[in-house]
Amino acid sequence: MVEGVGRAERTERNGPRGHRRTTAAPRGRAAERRRAALRAAVALGLAGSGLAACGGGGTPTLNWYINPDNGGQVKLAAACSKASGGKYRIKTSLMPDDATQQREQLVRRLAAKDDGLDLMSLDPVFVAEAANAGFLRAFPAAQAAQFTQGVFPAAVQSSTWDGKLYAAPFWANTQLLWYRKSAVRKAGVDPNAPDFTWDKMIDAALRTGGTIGVQGNKYEGYMVWINALVASAGGRILSDAGKGDDARIDIDSPAGRAAAAIVHRLASSRAASPTLSTDIEEQSRALFNGARGEFMVNWPYIWAADESDAKDGVIDKAVPSDIGWARYPKVAPGQDSKPPFGGIEVAIGAYGKYRNTFAVDAVTCITSTEHQKEYMLAEGNPAARPAVYDDPEIRKQFPMAGLIRDSINAAAPRPITPYYTDVSGAIQSRWHPPASVDPNSTPRESATFVHQVLRDQRLL
Repeated sequence: MVEGVGRAERTERNGPRGHRRTTAAPRGRAAERRRAALRAAVALGLAGSGLAACGGGGTPTLNWYINPDNGGQVKLAAACSKASGGKYRIKTSLMPDDATQQREQLVRRLAAKDDGLDLMSLDPVFVAEAANAGFLRAFPAAQAAQFTQGVFPAAVQSSTWDGKLYAAPFWANTQLLWYRKSAVRKAGVDPNAPDFTWDKMIDAALRTGGTIGVQGNKYEGYMVWINALVASAGGRILSDAGKGDDARIDIDSPAGRAAAAIVHRLASSRAASPTLSTDIEEQSRALFNGARGEFMVNWPYIWAADESDAKDGVIDKAVPSDIGWARYPKVAPGQDSKPPFGGIEVAIGAYGKYRNTFAVDAVTCITSTEHQKEYMLAEGNPAARPAVYDDPEIRKQFPMAGLIRDSINAAAPRPITPYYTDVSGAIQSRWHPPASVDPNSTPRESATFVHQVLRDQRLL
């Protein structure tokens, strides 16, 4: 994700790279070896962590581990503490900027059964892993309804594992196609046209000498791009995730090859960033705001970021008025695109003292429609409830609110699996750098490698 300078979306942006999974569905000897390794790792981590449960009397304190933002979650913690009427107070603990480090910090505490970890802001791709390990409290059906009714389907899907809801959608996210109006007029194309595809976009940029900003570094943002391309081509990276090690790897498919063809074509063209293989969200934004900027796929945070930079003189003051937006490009005409999905869910630790009482009340307060609206206005992070996008204040601050809502509604989550870190890391390793991607071999090689990694036959 990127937040601020990418602060809000930072969780998406700084994804897992090369980390062994910490949980596994029980699948024989390989799974037992992983459980033994986890126990050893936890013991080692505890030796130097100094973990201790919070105690003491007075008002019950809920510890909420939050991802970095610009203070919005701290304000929500104070508001919900006040709304409780003294029943509890919420104390926030800031996790690292890097999503991989966030995951490691949470897993270490949860594996140690730390009863001082009450609430956590969790990247959607980590919910299945933590739930499968027994680290999260599941919401009974009677409680789950309030967190799923009137919520984007992708957010609910990403918060669910094995038929149970393990996290409450807090905010959702997606990427849009951003374009410079002056450049597309020169190119003679309409990015909002029903048949606008990646190939047409590349053709337009090549005609005008423009650039297309994407995220091509070896990190989670690159996986976001690959998954969106595969899904937009009608395919999947993985299916039957509930089978654990025996999940079916689907990336070696016509959809996988179509995705690889787009990555290769863009990366090998003059429309690509010269630093594509190391570009993250902010580098894409800088390219887009430059003299040759024409197109970019990126999260909605860039709208407020560019307005702020123009006001401060960091970029030309005329840039924001030259920016237009459209739905994520299609891979093929006549086939709707599947934009990326991201965001943050709020989960309850399985070992907290107040997991069945005050923690549930706190999550209800934090993820309410009112507070999702407040958080979107303050932080620029899109709400997980579609109703928020009809609010006049939201539409005034985000003129593209309707498109964000529709894009999240159509978004395709990344693979929902307890082994996500391995799947993502394995694919990144075989698809990077982007210019090396070969439609005839990369999908097949990555499918083989993912399968080997899941079976502990190869290491990342």
